[in-house]
Amino acid sequence: MKKIYNTLVMMAIVAMTTTFISCDEDIAIANSLEGTWSGTMYVYTSYGGRNYYATSTDIEFIGDPLRWTRGTGYWVDHYSGAPWDYVANHIEWKVSNRNIDIYFVEEDTWMTISDYRLSDNYFTGYIYDGSNDVEFRLRHIDSPNWSSYRYGYDYYWSRETRGIGNDSTAVEKPVRMFGVKPE
Repeated sequence: MKKIYNTLVMMAIVAMTTTFISCDEDIAIANSLEGTWSGTMYVYTSYGGRNYYATSTDIEFIGDPLRWTRGTGYWVDHYSGAPWDYVANHIEWKVSNRNIDIYFVEEDTWMTISDYRLSDNYFTGYIYDGSNDVEFRLRHIDSPNWSSYRYGYDYYWSRETRGIGNDSTAVEKPVRMFGVKPE
């Protein structure tokens, strides 16, 4: 009986040690994420039967001082040649078991980044989107003026439908996707 008890105690100690190491690693990742990142995410938006590809993406991760592995922030995809200039979202993010989960508030969608490299200057890796791995490469930059953006669907639907009195719920909403632009 004593042998079983000792074995169970040792298993509990190993499990607790692994949990603490994982938690410390998640805190370190969250601290490294904090700040503003800009670059290529290979984001595209499907709207009106066409795909529009983002020219760049800006993301700001703001850490929550009371919850060390989570926070809020902003995600803005910039477009050229689309019926809108940008798509902006507030985000909520968390790091758990080295995975970075990002929630797009206005779109009510989630994505996860699990295969990445993170340094003081670069954040690179892959986003798994259904059937393909989508590469991204961001660099650490100074923060832009986030209050200059308008957030949500109602601010970036087609310029042709803006201001005509159309109900924004009746207009086709753009859908964000990840993927490499076809050649």
